[in-house]
Formats: sequence, C-alpha cells, structure tokens
Amino acid sequence: MALLFKDPSKISAYRDRRFPGTQEEFEHALVTSTTVYVGNMSFYTTEEQVYELFSRTGEIKKIIMGLDKNTKTPCGFCFVLYYSREDTEDACKYISGTILDDRPIRVDFDWGFQEGRQWGRGRSGGQVRDEYRTDYDPGRGGYGKLVQKELEVQRQLVDYGAGSLGSFPPVIPTSYGRHGGGGGHGHGGSHRHGRDYYRKRHRDDERHTHESSKRTSDHESRRNTDHESRPEKNPRFRESGDSDEDEEDDRKRRA
Repeated sequence: MALLFKDPSKISAYRDRRFPGTQEEFEHALVTSTTVYVGNMSFYTTEEQVYELFSRTGEIKKIIMGLDKNTKTPCGFCFVLYYSREDTEDACKYISGTILDDRPIRVDFDWGFQEGRQWGRGRSGGQVRDEYRTDYDPGRGGYGKLVQKELEVQRQLVDYGAGSLGSFPPVIPTSYGRHGGGGGHGHGGSHRHGRDYYRKRHRDDERHTHESSKRTSDHESRRNTDHESRPEKNPRFRESGDSDEDEEDDRKRRA
C-alpha cells in the first residue's frame, strides 16, 4: 500500500555544510530539533499564509521568512519553529507535499535556526537552485538568474541594433540649385526648393527673351522711321559729299 504521508523516522540525506559539528552531531540535531525547513515556496507567499497552514499541527513559536540578501524580499523558503518535537514531526508528516499558494511545498527537519541562515546563498542573492534553473516558474521570478542574464544581454543587443539603425538621419534627395550641389543652408536643400528654383529660372529666361525680342523690334522700327523721315535728295542742290566733276558732267548733259 502506498504511503500517503512522510515517514518522520527517516532523516533527510541533505547535509548542511554550514553546520559547525560532525556528521553524528548533525544527525542528532535533526532527531531532536523543533524546527522545520519549508522549501519550494512561491516568492509571493506571505508569513500569514505560512502561519495559517502550519498552525494546524501545533503551536508555532516563530516563523522566519527566507530573504534575498540583495533585495531583502522573500525568495521561496522559510523556517517554522515549534514548541514541541511532536508538533514538528506532525508538520513533516502531514504538511509536506501539500499545496500552499498553488504550489506543492517540501517540509524537512532542520538542525535549528541561527542568525544569518535567513539569507539566500546564491550568487545573485536568492537560493542556489534559482541560479541554474532553466525552466520558467512564474511563482519564483520566471527563469533562473543565469537564463535571465542571457536574455537581458540579448535584449540589449536587439535594442542597440534598433538604436543604431535609428541613429542615422534619413536620406534627403539633393537638388542642384543656385548654391551648387548643396542646394540649401547646411542641410542639402530640398526637392521643392530645387523645383521652385528651376521654375523661377525658366520665368527669368522667358522674360529675358521677351525683352530682347522687344528691344530688337523697337530698334528695327526706329531704323525704318528714320529712313522714311529722311528727305529725298534735290538734284539742283549739291550735297556736301558731291564733287565738281559730277557737277560739270551734269551741265554737259543738260546742254
């Protein structure tokens, strides 16, 4: 028949390396202690929830919540101190494996709480198990610390790449206006500026052509007017440019 409860006579094989004594002294402390270690808790489980559950097996002397040594926030474990050994054994027997805050918790005998054991022993401040955990556990901060660091590095690389692409100004098509290839005042000009310049230049060329044609027409008109208004030469009067030989020839022809 399968056992539904934990056998309190079986001592955990876990050996706390910070225990100051020998292995025999460690085992003796476990079989006489009135302290239990509670693991696999959610980071969001409160001391009140722990008290409500563990007070069902006996009177509780004290509860010490495990804290992240950097953030000073709960990191998923605690110590529960009872007044009697019998209540301690009942807690390990009946509560271990039950659901607390939607999670199955683990309850083991502990050799006794000492100041400093409430802090996480992981490099990041929490528990060691959360340093190397690769699965996603929403009740314990998501992924493990190492995985979170890798994801953060990848996110920074993606953000850096997106920022690099956006750090360059947009390319503006340049137009060659009166300022040469620049087309503007320090910004390369715009397409509209170049288009307006060519339109204005075309109007100036048309105006210049029209004025030139008008001047030519006026000049021709003045020349024709001067020619028509000039009096016809009278053969009876000698102009300043006529010679004596021409006058003598004219007299002979008339005679």
